[in-house]
Amino acid sequence: MLNHVSSQPSRVSPVFVGRDPQLEALRAALARAAAGAPQAVLVGGEAGVGKSRLVEEFLHAAEADGAVTALGGCVEAGAEGLPFAPLTTALRALRRTLGTAMDEAAAGREDDLASLLPDLGVLGERIGEAGARPEAAARGRLFDLTARLLERLTADRPLVLVVEDLHWADRSTRELLAYLLRSLGDAKLLIVATYRSDDLDRRHPLRPALAELDRLRTVQRLELPRLTRAEVSGQIAGIHGGDAPDAALLDAVFTRSDGNAFFVEELALSGATARGGPLSESLRDLLLVRIEALPESVQRVVRIAGGGGSTVEYALLAAVAGLPEDELITALRAAVDAGILRAAGEAPNDDVFRFRHALLREAVAGDLLPGERHQVARRYAEALEAAPGLVRPEERAARLASFWYQARDAARALPATLQAAADASRRHAHAEQLQLLDRAVELWDEAPEAAKGGQDVLDLLADAAVAARLTSEPERGVTITKQALRLLEARPQSADSALRAAWFWTERAIVVQMTSRSDGWAELAKAEELVRGLPPSPVHAYVLSEVATWQALHTPGREAMATAQRAVDLARLVGDEETELDIRIPLGWMTVDAGDVEGGIAELYEIRRRALLLGSPTVISRSHLNLADCLEGLGRSAEARERGEEAVEQLGRYGLTDGVAFALGNLGNSLISLGRWAEAEAGTAEVARMVTSPKRLGGTAIRRTNLAILRGDMEAAAAELTEARKHLDVHDVHPQYTLPMIRAELAIAAAGGHIQEVRALLAQATADGFPMGMQRYAWPLLYEAAAAEADARVLPAAQAGRAAAVARIRKATGGLPRFAPAWQAQGLGTEAELLSAEGAEAAAAERWAEAVAAWEPQGWPYHLARARFRYGQALLAARPAEREEPTELLRLAHESAAGLGAAPLVADVEALAARARVALAGGSQELPQDPVQQLGLTSRERDVLRLVASGRSNRQIADELFISPKTASVHVSNILGKLGVSSRGEAAAAAHRLRLFS
Repeated sequence: MLNHVSSQPSRVSPVFVGRDPQLEALRAALARAAAGAPQAVLVGGEAGVGKSRLVEEFLHAAEADGAVTALGGCVEAGAEGLPFAPLTTALRALRRTLGTAMDEAAAGREDDLASLLPDLGVLGERIGEAGARPEAAARGRLFDLTARLLERLTADRPLVLVVEDLHWADRSTRELLAYLLRSLGDAKLLIVATYRSDDLDRRHPLRPALAELDRLRTVQRLELPRLTRAEVSGQIAGIHGGDAPDAALLDAVFTRSDGNAFFVEELALSGATARGGPLSESLRDLLLVRIEALPESVQRVVRIAGGGGSTVEYALLAAVAGLPEDELITALRAAVDAGILRAAGEAPNDDVFRFRHALLREAVAGDLLPGERHQVARRYAEALEAAPGLVRPEERAARLASFWYQARDAARALPATLQAAADASRRHAHAEQLQLLDRAVELWDEAPEAAKGGQDVLDLLADAAVAARLTSEPERGVTITKQALRLLEARPQSADSALRAAWFWTERAIVVQMTSRSDGWAELAKAEELVRGLPPSPVHAYVLSEVATWQALHTPGREAMATAQRAVDLARLVGDEETELDIRIPLGWMTVDAGDVEGGIAELYEIRRRALLLGSPTVISRSHLNLADCLEGLGRSAEARERGEEAVEQLGRYGLTDGVAFALGNLGNSLISLGRWAEAEAGTAEVARMVTSPKRLGGTAIRRTNLAILRGDMEAAAAELTEARKHLDVHDVHPQYTLPMIRAELAIAAAGGHIQEVRALLAQATADGFPMGMQRYAWPLLYEAAAAEADARVLPAAQAGRAAAVARIRKATGGLPRFAPAWQAQGLGTEAELLSAEGAEAAAAERWAEAVAAWEPQGWPYHLARARFRYGQALLAARPAEREEPTELLRLAHESAAGLGAAPLVADVEALAARARVALAGGSQELPQDPVQQLGLTSRERDVLRLVASGRSNRQIADELFISPKTASVHVSNILGKLGVSSRGEAAAAAHRLRLFS
C-alpha cells in the first residue's frame, strides 16, 4: 500500500501570496452561514491562476474555526462524466468525518440517498424506460432528501462543502447544486465551487447555470485575477526558500507567466528556462518540460496514469502498468516528489492519484500517440473487467464504457455504453444519458449483433429523443427524429413500423415547434395518417393529444375542445394516465376561456397535483406553467406570481431548463402587472441569458418592449419589438404572440402621433376576429386603439376615418367576453375612450368612474393610475368648475405613476394639472406653471404651435400671423426642438396629448 507516499508535492511554494480580498470574502460568507443563512461562493478564474490554492488555505482556516469541511472534484466533461461525482466524494468524506452522526441524519432514507452515496444503501433496479415517470419522481425526492440531510448535518456545526472544477460538472450535479441553494432553509452551510472562467465559451452549459444562480441573494461570485509583479516576486521567494529573486529572474518569470500562478511555479522550478532560455510556444510542451526530465520508467507510469482519467486508483494503475510493486511505488514517489502527481485518496486507506494540475493530465494524455492511447485504454478496460472491484460500483459502468470507447473496440464499447446510459437514467442524470446514447448510436453499425442485446437501434433513438426533450435540447431532438424516420423509411411496412413512425413524427412536431422551424402541423398530419385504421394504442392517444394541443394553441374553439375530449377518452381507454393528464391541461384552460373559470382553474390545480404524484416531467412542467399563465390571463396576478415562483423551484428540481426559463417569463408578466418592474426586468435579463430557442427569445423581447413603453423609451421599445419579430414572426405564428406585438407597435405609433398607422394596425388585428381565449391580448390592444382616437380627436388630419375606426373598435369589443374582472375594467376603459373620441366627455366621465371602481381591487397599479388620470381629465372637460374630485384623482395618479417610473403617464398628469392650475400635492404647494411656459415656448411660438396643431402649413401660418413663410419655418423648427419631436405630426400629437390648447 502507499500510505507512506507524501500527499503533497515537495517544491510547491509554501508561501500564500495575495488573495487577501478573496480570502476575506470567503470568511465573511462562512460567518453568515454559521449564523444560519446558507451561502454559496463561486470562485472563477483561468486555469492555473490559483483557485485550488485559495480554497486550500480557506479550508485550513475554516477547520481551525471549528467548521467541518468536505471536498469533491468534478471529472472531465464528456460521456464518461460521472453523475453527482463531486457530491458523492464530498458526502463520503463527511461520513468518515462524522461517523454515526451521518448515519443518524440519513436514517430511514438510506436507499433513497444511495444514488449520491452508495455506501448508505442499495441502489434500486431501474424502473421503466428512459424518461419514465418513476425516475423523475425519484429525482425530485433525491434532491429534497439531500437538502434535508444537509440541514440535519449542520444543526450543531457549520459545514463547508467544496466542489472543484465546476466547468466539468455533469448536468445533474449542476442541477442538484442549484436546487440546494434555492431550497435550504436555515442550514449552516457554505458551498464553495471553483470553475475555469476561460473555458466558458458562449455555449458552455455552465453559463446559463451561473446566470440562474446569480439571481439568488445568497450566491456571490469571486473572480480570481492574475498575480501582480510584487505577488509573483513573493511566490518565487517562497519556492526558493525565502530569497527574493533578482530583477532579471523576476522580469523573465513575470513576463512569461503573465501572472498565472501555476506557470510562475513551473518557470521558477525550471532553472535556466526561467531566465530566458528556449521555451516551446506550445502549452503542452511547457507543461511537459519537468516530466521529460524524469527517468523513462517514471515517465511511462505517468503516461499510463494520464490515460486513466482525472483520477486513477493505485490498484487499477498497478494492474495496467504490470510492474513489480516496488518499481511502481518508486516511480510514483518520484512523480509525487516532482509535483506531477499527488495522492488524492478520500481516506487513509484510499490509494488514489490525481495530477497536481488538470492541465498536466491534459498535456500527458495529449502526448500519447494514437496507437498508444488505444492500447492504454484497452489495458484499463481489460483490467477493470477482470477485477470490477478496482473502482467503486457506482463508477464502474461509466469508466468501463469510456475505456472501451477510447480503445476503439465497438464490440465491447457498445454494451458497456448502454449499461452506463441505463445507470445514468437510474440516477436521474438525463443529460449524461443523452451523451451516452449518442455514443451508443455512433457505435451501433460497427458492433456485432451479439453486442446489441436484442435491441433495435430505434429503441436507442427513442430513448435519446425523450432524453433530449427532458434536457431541453430541441435541436438534438430534430436531428434524432430525422435519423429515426430515415431508418424507418428503408424498412418493410408493418403495423409496428407505422406506430413507430407515428411516434417519431409526433415527437418531431414538438421539437420543430420549440425551434420555430415550422408550426408542426404537417408532422402531426403524417402521424395521424399513420395510426388511422390501427387498433387503439398509447401511440394513437399520444398523437391525438398533440393534435388537440396544437389546435388549442393555433385555432382554439369548440373543435379544439372536442378533439381534446376525444384524446382524453382514448388515453383512458388504453390506460395511459400521462397522456390523459397532459391533454387535460389545454382542455382546462379552454374551459376557463369558455366561461367556467372556477371549474377550469380547479381542474388545472388537480392536474398539477396528480402530475407530481405521477412524476412525469412533461406533465409537471406543462401543468405548472399553464396554471400560472392562465391565472395571469384572468388578471389574478398575485396568485399567478405565487404559482410562478413554485414553478421555477419545481421545474429546477427536475432539471427542466427550458421550463424554468418559461416559468421565469410567466413570472415576469405577473410582476409587470403588479407594478414590480425592476424585478420583472431582472428576471427578463436572466431568461435572456438562459435560453437560445426562438420562442423564448421572442417572448423575452416582448416583455422588454412592454417595459420600455411603460417607461416611455420608445426607441428601445421599437428595437426590442424588431427583435421579437425576428424570432416570432416566422414559421409558427400564434395569436398569443402576434396580438401582443401588434398592440406594442400600435402603442408606439400612438405615442408618435401616427393615427393612420394606428388605424392600419387595428384593421390588421381585427380582420378575422379574435379566436376564443385571446381576450387577454385583445382587450389591451383595443384599449390602446381607443385611447389613440381620444387623444387625436382634435387633429384635423385625424378627422377623416375616425368614425370608421370607432365603429371597428366597438364591433370588436362586442364579441369579447368580460367575465374576468380585469377584462371588465379594460372594457369599461375602452368604452370611455371611445366616448371621449366622439366628444361626449360627460358620458365618458361616468364610464371612467365605473372603470376606476373596477380597477381598484385588481392590484394592477399602472392601470389604476391611468384610469384615474383619464377620469380626472374627463371631469375637468365635462365640469370645469368642479375641482376637488379631479384634483384628488390626478394627485393619486401622479403619486402612483412616479413610484412606478411610468414617465409618459407622469408627464401627462403634470401637463394636465398645470393647464388646469391644480396642485398635485397637499399643503401650500405653489400652483404649477402653464405647460407652454414650462416647455420654454415664446408667445409667438405658442401661436405657431396652435396653428400647427390645427393642421396649417407654413404658408397658411405665415398668412394668418402676417409673417414670412421663412420665419414661420424657423418658428416650427424651434418648436420641434423644444418639444423633442422630429415632425409636425408628432408636434401636433404632443400638443393635444398634453392638452396645451382647448
